[in-house]
Parts: sequence; structure tokens; C-alpha cells
Amino acid sequence: MTDVERAARAIADGDLVVYPTETVYGMGANAVDAEAVERVFEVKGRDRDKPVSLGVPSVERATEYVDPTERELDFMREFLPGPVTVVVRRRDAVPDVLTAGREKVGVRVPDHDLALELFEAAEVPVTATSANLSGTGSVREPSELSDEVRERVAAVLDGGRTDGMESTVVDAETGEIHRRGAMADDIEAWLADHADTG
Repeated sequence: MTDVERAARAIADGDLVVYPTETVYGMGANAVDAEAVERVFEVKGRDRDKPVSLGVPSVERATEYVDPTERELDFMREFLPGPVTVVVRRRDAVPDVLTAGREKVGVRVPDHDLALELFEAAEVPVTATSANLSGTGSVREPSELSDEVRERVAAVLDGGRTDGMESTVVDAETGEIHRRGAMADDIEAWLADHADTG
């Protein structure tokens, strides 16, 4: 069994894993299993009112869990896979705990082979939140993982050092950028170009 298969099996079992993306290392659990998501909050010490995004291997797969408008779909096809989190209306399968009760959920399709391989193997959406304790710096390589996190995850996929810049979080429908990160200027340009549609 490969490391990716082991990590995918851990996710299926409700456990947590750490995986690399093109931005920072992420903490992965089954994003549609409320108990597994609960564990992510617990391990990170994250406030329950701060939503967590879900990661999928493709835009097509995302549409099984979210209900994007035409404009959002255009945006997703333009920027995903990539270092962008797109906030879209969720479908019923997405648990309240993931979104902190909000109607929308962040969608992430990382531009990273190992992450995509894991998401494909997991066959369920995977939580996409940084693999650090809340309030501490992002993890750019496995050696930076805190002992608290390392001791409570079932697997760590090592993809070497990551870029370290966080994804840009955007609501393509309203044109609002919630967090500026990677590719923020390109995203702003797209939003400006498409301001009159939708």
C-alpha cells in the first residue's frame, strides 16, 4: 500500500492526515463526516465559528457538494486547480460544523499532484485547512509540524517544502475577496472584467 493509499484509508476511517498543497501543508479529514470535522477543530484549537474549506480533485467533483452559479463555475474553471479558495453555496451533504452554520463553503482544488492524488483516492471531500495550531504560523514542511498535531494524525504525506503563501479566498458571485493571498491581482482583474455579468 502506498503512502497516499494509507492516508486515504485513514480519512475513510475518520482519522486525520497532513498533506502538502502548493501553498502550505493542510490537515485533512472527511469533510462530510461531522465527527471527523469536529476532530480537526479540536486538534487545531480552532474557534467553531470559523469555517473550514473542503478540498476536491476537480471542479466537476466539487459540484457534487456545492451548487455554483454560472459565474462561479466560470471562475472556478478559470482558476482551479490553483491557490484559490472559492466560496460557493453548499449542498445538503456538507455538514454545518464545516461551515460554522453558513450557507456557503470554501472550495479548494490544489495545484499539487500529491494533494490531488490523495483527494482522488479518498473518494470524499477532504478538509482544506492549514496543518497548524490556530494562531501559530503555517506549516511549510513536515519538520515544522507541532508535536500536538503530529501525535494526533494518522499519516503525514511529505511533499517537500511548499510555497508558504496562503490561498486567496474569494466569493466570485459578489466579487468580494475575503483574504488576499496567491494570485490576488489576477483574481481582481477577472472580477473587474466580469463585473457586468451574472
